[in-house]
Amino acid sequence: MKTNDHTTLQKRKTQTCGSARHPTFWGTCLTACLVLGAGVTISLGGSLAAHAGLFEKKDAPATAEAKSDTLSEKNIPGGALDSNAASNTASSSNASAAPLANGAPRSFADISEKLLPAVVNVSASVKATTQTMGDMPEIPQFPEGSPFNDFFKDFMERNYGQGQEMMPSTSLGSGFIIDAAKGLVVTNNHVVKDADEIKVILNDDTTLDAKLVGTDDKTDLAVLKIDAAKHKLSAVSFGDSDVMRVGDWVLAIGNPFGLGGTVTAGIISARQRDIHSGPYDDFIQTDASINRGNSGGPMFNLRGDVIGINTAIFSPSGGSVGIGFAIPSNLAKPVVDQIVQYGRTKRGWLGIKIQTVTQEIADSMNLKSTGGALVASITPDGPADRAKLMQGDVITEFNGKKLTSMRGLPRMVAETPVGQSVPVKIIRNGEELTLNVVVGELEKAEQSGAVKNAQNDEKSGPSKSMQLDGLGVFVNDLSNQLRETYEIPEDSRGIVVTKIIPNSDAAQKGMSAGDVIIEINQHAVTSVAQANALLKSNRDPRQIALLLVDHQGQGDVRFVALRLHDPKAIQKTKMKSDRAEPPKDSTDPALEAPDENGEGDGAERDTPQIIQ
Repeated sequence: MKTNDHTTLQKRKTQTCGSARHPTFWGTCLTACLVLGAGVTISLGGSLAAHAGLFEKKDAPATAEAKSDTLSEKNIPGGALDSNAASNTASSSNASAAPLANGAPRSFADISEKLLPAVVNVSASVKATTQTMGDMPEIPQFPEGSPFNDFFKDFMERNYGQGQEMMPSTSLGSGFIIDAAKGLVVTNNHVVKDADEIKVILNDDTTLDAKLVGTDDKTDLAVLKIDAAKHKLSAVSFGDSDVMRVGDWVLAIGNPFGLGGTVTAGIISARQRDIHSGPYDDFIQTDASINRGNSGGPMFNLRGDVIGINTAIFSPSGGSVGIGFAIPSNLAKPVVDQIVQYGRTKRGWLGIKIQTVTQEIADSMNLKSTGGALVASITPDGPADRAKLMQGDVITEFNGKKLTSMRGLPRMVAETPVGQSVPVKIIRNGEELTLNVVVGELEKAEQSGAVKNAQNDEKSGPSKSMQLDGLGVFVNDLSNQLRETYEIPEDSRGIVVTKIIPNSDAAQKGMSAGDVIIEINQHAVTSVAQANALLKSNRDPRQIALLLVDHQGQGDVRFVALRLHDPKAIQKTKMKSDRAEPPKDSTDPALEAPDENGEGDGAERDTPQIIQ
């Protein structure tokens, strides 16, 4: 019975491949058919070479010239061609060779052999701590004389009384050597963060102690140093990530799940991905398999240059689903160079907060396009303030580089040398101006407190307030009671939001109770009556109101463009939504850091980015 089942299975599998009938070769035949369907052929070796003729078109035999062209390495851009395999294939009378697709190598063996010695495993440990009596659970209270008193007393003293040593935590990641003479290794910051002990394991299993040269949490990079005197090290160099295109072949080498040097291949799936992990997100997306433990490992082009540093994966399960992210080399190299030179980063700083120019904002400000970055607020006495930039300016060009979107400006500023004077083109009240700004240093601004993080706590407030005409927002004049309720500083001016109608445009744009409206249509407001008067008298023909909002009154200022609606229609929408069932959550899978203990954050953010 088993034999019959097996024979039936063989026949069924044989039928899946229409170009071969021999059941012995069904697996290879299926693979070859799939590859041929994609326009790429594989070399058949050993006894299978004799059956290569199964895939030939009998009415179009391959010529010797075509075979020669196919096997010529110069016709395989970026490809690696095994000379022995080429000789064997060329000498086989039954073999046929179809052209390879541009850039598709026959094998990654040669380049992998060359690069593997420069890739290392990184192990970071936090030393074990001792749990003291103060950390133990509280003993339950029982009546005097109860036998449970002695039971719990003995249990607590046995497990906590002498102090219990906790297990050390270890994270496993990857890295690569960039300077063999100095023993410099690049990895991810989250791999070595808070580590008491760092060890680097070379490709030959040699374990070396590593010292931390410096880290940068904004780009998630770290540089380590190992003793290079007694060991022969191999190093790799950074390439130009900007020339890489979607569809280019890449190799990822790392330490997935602590297994050691592992090579995977894929293509660049997308460029300039923003996964909300930091202010300079510009990730390369790849389908090359990246898993936990690959963090800090290099992504290579087919010339052997590092064009990315594997950092994150997009996964609902924690394993690879073909969506991985790497820090581009052109973003990483300046950071690494600064860490090596100074032990820290020295980034440029403007002292402004910016936000995206949406279509609604562009319409309300009579802008021709949505390109550029809208200045939401300016740090007093910062570089931008001294250069006379103003709130509401739209930056379109920085240091000769056009700004097509808001996301590009933080990186442009950060990579500008501190103290350099750069031209900044802006649009102010419909006119184009050029100002010169002397770039400051971000790290000094952070130490002095000039760069502050906004607070996001929402407060509950009084329910009685007036509705702004057609905006779905209830507001009150600022009073001492409201300032105390929402913890709004004394120097804040405007009107305070006390309630947001669900499903309104304001709710969808992230406004909340406790926000302070400073301006409406670029006119300052100090009372609810004045605000409603401005909405009626300066009603935009496109039915858009441009609000300048201070989030929670804490100085986190941004522009919000709201579409005006009939207040009665908004109220009907609210009543309908109150009766309807709440929508189901549609959260994205977590963006997880691919190391042994890393966690990710897949939350969406719609707030101004700090220029850093």
